[in-house]
Amino acid sequence: MTYSIVARDAATGELGVAVQSQAFNTGAVVPWARPGVGAIATQSFTDPRYGWRGLELLAEGRAPRDALDELLAVDEQRDFRQVGFLDAAGRTAQHTGAACVPAAGSAAGDGWAAQGNMLAAEAWHAMGAAFEATAGTLAQRLMTALDAAEAEGGDWRGRGGAGILVVPATGDPWERVVDLRVEEGDDSLVALRRLLHRAETYRAAHDAEHRADVGRARGLPPTYVTWLALLDAANDGDVERGRAVLAELEAEHPGWRDLARTLAKHPEGPPLADILGE
Repeated sequence: MTYSIVARDAATGELGVAVQSQAFNTGAVVPWARPGVGAIATQSFTDPRYGWRGLELLAEGRAPRDALDELLAVDEQRDFRQVGFLDAAGRTAQHTGAACVPAAGSAAGDGWAAQGNMLAAEAWHAMGAAFEATAGTLAQRLMTALDAAEAEGGDWRGRGGAGILVVPATGDPWERVVDLRVEEGDDSLVALRRLLHRAETYRAAHDAEHRADVGRARGLPPTYVTWLALLDAANDGDVERGRAVLAELEAEHPGWRDLARTLAKHPEGPPLADILGE
């Protein structure tokens, strides 16, 4: 029915979950994560209480095994559930109920836990091996783990929804590094990888010193690259270049100046006042 992996990046402290299932909209219900707290996958007759309540227990300092056992103890349908817990230290706990659909199981390693049910093969081992062998961002490694499960045969009913959720090592509960999902489709993993590449391209451009150069090199939409060039000019203090870029944007649509005005007033916005000249 579903396969998923929860994992921690030892270098950055990021925490994440990735999932694929034949079920529609699975990326909205299986993955849960909170910065500095943990990541949880709740699947197989999914009960979201394992997600939100599990994170609350981890935030209180409970070990993953203790937190998961507490929730299982009051769940009358525990035998139908499959859950994976991971805390901010990389400790894990898992549960696969005795009544789960056959071909169900799990595996765990250093900073990761993978689980699956209704699969063509024991793909959870392949997910862990792929995660450990892959370099790159946590999101990229999670994506590779999903691909590895699919290469083993995946869900024998076919493909459907998929999602990746990654949160930073620290931050407010709502902060996200990556939060992507594809609701359905035989090519959901292909679509998810394409979205991930796009998301990381935008992130790289915004994190770079000269955003427009990165955006242009990585194929972002031309108008968006022009907007990044305006921000670069503002941050460089190049008023003349900034006004030329703003004029180019306004020629496409006058709303770009309105956007620049709004950002100029924001306390954390770019220094656009001189370029606007208003």
